[in-house]
Amino acid sequence: MKKIHLLYLLLFALSTNLNAQDQWTQAIESILPDVLKTHRQFVSMPNVASDTENMQKNIDWVSQEFFSRLFTVKLLESETLPVILAERIVDPKAKTILFYLHLDGQPVDASRWDQEDPFTPVLKAQNKTGQWEIIDWDKLDGPIDSEWRVFGRAAADDKAPIMMMLTALDLLGETGLAPKYNVKIILDCQEEAGSEAFLSTLEKYKKDYAADYMLIMDGPAHPSNQPTLTFGCRGIATCSITTYGATLPQHSGHYGNYAPNPVFVMSNLLSSMKDEQGRVLIKDYYKGIKIDKKTAAVFAAMPDDEASIQKGLGIHTPDQVGKTYQEALQYPSLNVRHIETSWKGPGLKTVIPEYVIAHIDVRLVAETDGIQQLAKIKKHIEKQGFKVLDRAPTDAERLQYPKIATFKGDRSINAFRTNMNGGIGQKLATTLNTAFGQPPVKIRTMGGTVPIIEAINTLD
Repeated sequence: MKKIHLLYLLLFALSTNLNAQDQWTQAIESILPDVLKTHRQFVSMPNVASDTENMQKNIDWVSQEFFSRLFTVKLLESETLPVILAERIVDPKAKTILFYLHLDGQPVDASRWDQEDPFTPVLKAQNKTGQWEIIDWDKLDGPIDSEWRVFGRAAADDKAPIMMMLTALDLLGETGLAPKYNVKIILDCQEEAGSEAFLSTLEKYKKDYAADYMLIMDGPAHPSNQPTLTFGCRGIATCSITTYGATLPQHSGHYGNYAPNPVFVMSNLLSSMKDEQGRVLIKDYYKGIKIDKKTAAVFAAMPDDEASIQKGLGIHTPDQVGKTYQEALQYPSLNVRHIETSWKGPGLKTVIPEYVIAHIDVRLVAETDGIQQLAKIKKHIEKQGFKVLDRAPTDAERLQYPKIATFKGDRSINAFRTNMNGGIGQKLATTLNTAFGQPPVKIRTMGGTVPIIEAINTLD
């Protein structure tokens, strides 16, 4: 069903002159077996970005598919893999929609897949106990159960949206309809590896990418499996904090109770940053964030099951930053993602560590700036009585200051959020409502961060 939802979205986005929904449903069902067979062929091509030979096969395949559908296809050069830009101009005076998809999949650990090869897709159905079992592909020639699933690397993320785009174009063509917008399609070949190639082309090919609207065909489906529009995503900033004990690791018998343990120093510092309900105590950390009545109503309309979310996480009580899961995502987070001490070897030792490092990530929202949020953290550390350095302390500094911390801020990517009441969002919401007889799920900000944020900002 997720594929059908996406196909309807593309049909409505590409054309404003559509027949009744039942006619589209019939058309979709008639070609679905062939679509799934082509999808099988597509997913059978390995697409990890570091595997340049196989990525080139994917690039060639996709380029030919769009070319055969009357698109001009360009391979925009970068320092690594090219970026595919497919373009179809229907009217120079019409608006232009830029669709973003990615062609690569996540790296593969084949040992963790319950099938012979992650790049040999299999069709599966659930048995009575809920286990997924492989079924024969020949079943596609008979009645198709919408609960069947294709298992294979990138079968969904992100080759399914590419297949749906191609299918939507085919359906429009078969009914004599043309897109009412000029269409540009980006296929990023390194999204799962950070989009280095695509991001490096933004300034050079800014005119090629120019468009009025941008639709990103990548992101998590809502658990309800209802059609979903997502209007923003969080950004991210990272930093590390190091606290120190003695200049070398010390024996806990000889120096326990004498040489300070940096783990406890770090523990006290981190504890000062949050209260017991999970709210950040750093000054102005949530500054500028307001949830008005209209926005609160959007969260209230979400078909989220809070009890189910908590059960799935195995937690008794969530942090009290927001009233609901969706509201919690509207605030910047402060997360300790990893802690390490000076001992890196196997096993345990009875030592007092020389130092401890806490690696932090901050999920940003549209009202926050990554550099400023890191500056607030650094200022908070200073207020706790620490001499804050951007390097390891010297021997003289160790003797001079009672508390020392090294703070290193890394590169940040700010968040992005589209106005939920803007023109393109309203149009998509209205047409999906018409198609399915109910409003789509509207997610104001999704939790994850995608490299596309830099493109949105650069391309305006």
